[in-house]
Amino acid sequence: MNLSALTSRDFRIYISGNIFASNAVWMQRVTVGWIAWDLTASAAFVGMVAFVNFMPSLLVGPLFGVLIDRVRVKQAAIVTQSLSFLIAIGFYVFFVVGILNEHNLLFLTLCSGIIISAHSPIRMSLGPRLVDTTSVASVVTLGAINFNIARLTGPAIAGWIIAFYGIKSSLFVQILCYPPFLLALSFLRPRSELALNVQKEAFMKAFTSGILYAFKSPLILKALLITSLSSFLLRSVLEILPVIADGLYERGATGLGLLTSCAGFGALLAGMAKAFSSSQPPGVLPQYVPISIFFGFAFIPLIGLCDSWSLTLGFISYLGFAGTLSGISLQSAIQMELEDNLRGRVMSLWTMAAIGGTALGAIFLGGFTDYLGVVPALVLTGSIGCL
Repeated sequence: MNLSALTSRDFRIYISGNIFASNAVWMQRVTVGWIAWDLTASAAFVGMVAFVNFMPSLLVGPLFGVLIDRVRVKQAAIVTQSLSFLIAIGFYVFFVVGILNEHNLLFLTLCSGIIISAHSPIRMSLGPRLVDTTSVASVVTLGAINFNIARLTGPAIAGWIIAFYGIKSSLFVQILCYPPFLLALSFLRPRSELALNVQKEAFMKAFTSGILYAFKSPLILKALLITSLSSFLLRSVLEILPVIADGLYERGATGLGLLTSCAGFGALLAGMAKAFSSSQPPGVLPQYVPISIFFGFAFIPLIGLCDSWSLTLGFISYLGFAGTLSGISLQSAIQMELEDNLRGRVMSLWTMAAIGGTALGAIFLGGFTDYLGVVPALVLTGSIGCL
């Protein structure tokens, strides 16, 4: 098993603290999605909330990537996580006071999305700087395993808390998850970060040079295109799970938590499969990536047509598996091509493709669902993906 990153003291501290923050992220996504559905019973609004959350990564993520290559990444991580902590408090206060309506939900979700768009290149730059260069692929795999364990546990915890104790309790528990990660970040000692050539470049020139570097590399460009397609058509399905759980199967918040956890379970299996497999060689994209994505597209129509809750749980698990297997493999391929002074800029483009594609897919799929119905929208999405 590829555990070489765990030989680093700093990476062990980082991953231990990140467990709490990752659970907070997934608990918040499930809770906010449920609030959106509970307020409106509209698939389009659920898709809009997901779009607003991810839209900043599409619009300003690459600009944050340039900034991350010019600042101290540890301090930047502390700033973004502190702001996420404050936003979690904001969700709780707005709900308790009784002003968490559609507009305020969109506002707080947008604020959270801006912070996510800044933190994503930070996360992808900080982890590799905590280990030697031979362990970068291990960092990506272990980070994905950690994230997807939270993707499995966070939604289940949130769904259970909402069902038995209410939304307010779920929002409060999320607040408690941020201080441990902030404490862990304060102990980290990343590699020397400031690259003089990047510091001397004008901001827009550095921005352009990062894009040109990515587009001139056939491997990176291909990885970005595959990521965009799979995010737009496959990952977007996982953003309308409130509609599938309650609108299609009438399973409520616990059903939503279970569906989201199944996606997390599949994603965790993908992370474990990557960890136990032989190390991914640099300079190539594994052949199983497009195959796994194709089968994911093929299963999307079956979610609406099978009329079976148990089978739907299995299909959603596979979507989580396919999305994560391809995501880890594609991200690893890109990371192994990069020097430290390019990680923020190039990985922000990967984040734009992954999260931005999901954002656009969520709003389109939500609109199609309201207009056509859940089943026709799923059939159309999966068919387009297979084609």
